[in-house]
Amino acid sequence: MTRDEIRELAAFHADETKGACALSFYFQPDPPQDRSHRREAIVAKDVVKQALKSAAVIGKNGSLHADLDRVLDLATNLRGNARAVFACSAQNFWKEYELPPHLGGTHIYLQPQFQLKPLAALLGAQPALCVAMIDRQRARFFDLRLDDLHERGGMVHFLPRTATSYGYHGYDAGHAERHVAEEALQHLKAVGERLRIDLERGSWERLIVGCHDVNWPEFEPHLHPYVKQRLIGRFSADVASVSNEEIRDHANALLKQWITDRASTKVSEALDLAKGNGRGVAGLRRVLQALETGEVQSIFLTENYSARAVECPHCGHIDAHLVPTCVLCGHATRELTDVCDAIIPIAIRRNIELFYLKDYEELDRAGNIAALLRFRSDQTTGQVAGAS
Repeated sequence: MTRDEIRELAAFHADETKGACALSFYFQPDPPQDRSHRREAIVAKDVVKQALKSAAVIGKNGSLHADLDRVLDLATNLRGNARAVFACSAQNFWKEYELPPHLGGTHIYLQPQFQLKPLAALLGAQPALCVAMIDRQRARFFDLRLDDLHERGGMVHFLPRTATSYGYHGYDAGHAERHVAEEALQHLKAVGERLRIDLERGSWERLIVGCHDVNWPEFEPHLHPYVKQRLIGRFSADVASVSNEEIRDHANALLKQWITDRASTKVSEALDLAKGNGRGVAGLRRVLQALETGEVQSIFLTENYSARAVECPHCGHIDAHLVPTCVLCGHATRELTDVCDAIIPIAIRRNIELFYLKDYEELDRAGNIAALLRFRSDQTTGQVAGAS
């Protein structure tokens, strides 16, 4: 699943005037009781059949019924892989993705927009990650996204023969050693330059390096400062013998720790700045205001955060107060049982980081939601007026 595909899901709106509905189906496999995976299929079919009954109650038996029938057919053939399906046949939309098995359960949602909360909780603040495996004559480059490790190229620089084979009784060994070292140096420089070019092209956002401990002091000086800023961490491994599973496990462990540390640091910064009326806000009402004015850089939520709110279908205004009409345009609002259904698509479309935190008392006391801002519009306006 690419970032553009996620943005496409976040931007989708079903045309309710034509009876369309956005269907989101998440399948979470349980530990199989036998090879047939029969129980998983039964659970998935029960969820879909219940949704069919709900669709009949609300009078949406047309295209939605066709989508549910198609999902039901899919549910009978699931074999232990977590899956997400997003469908709206009224607007000729069907997307299906395999995901890591961390969705929390099998659910189906029938809404005007696709339900992205399970996906956002899974993705969190995961960046586009490059894993570079390096030694003195080889380099392999991988993309890691949602446990999917994909190799996208490599570099090989064959070194000369070993120094002991040079000259009479090895008299030229010193010269040969310097020659080998120079060739290895040129290779490491080329790898560093490749990483810089790929970063500038937007091929990745964060970097993890795998190499022997003895090679790291040789390679690190050849990393461009911008590349060093994007480095998450490093692990020790042999490029020639390490398996893809080992690379994925090492990289995922480093990535998980980096996200946890980054979330803890940034939420503390946001809450401290909120106390001083700086570039931080806490509480649903203030976060929604900052989101509407385009100030938000990162949003922090407790793990199971949920709150009621209202949304204006006409102008898109979201209000923490359950008012019947929009305070901006006067149109009737519709109630949201979970405000995250509106916040998450906006965050995805605007490339705002989403952090889910567990057991963070300061965030609990601040209303379970906070945001770090790019700027403060109220303060910026005053500064511009003063300068004028």
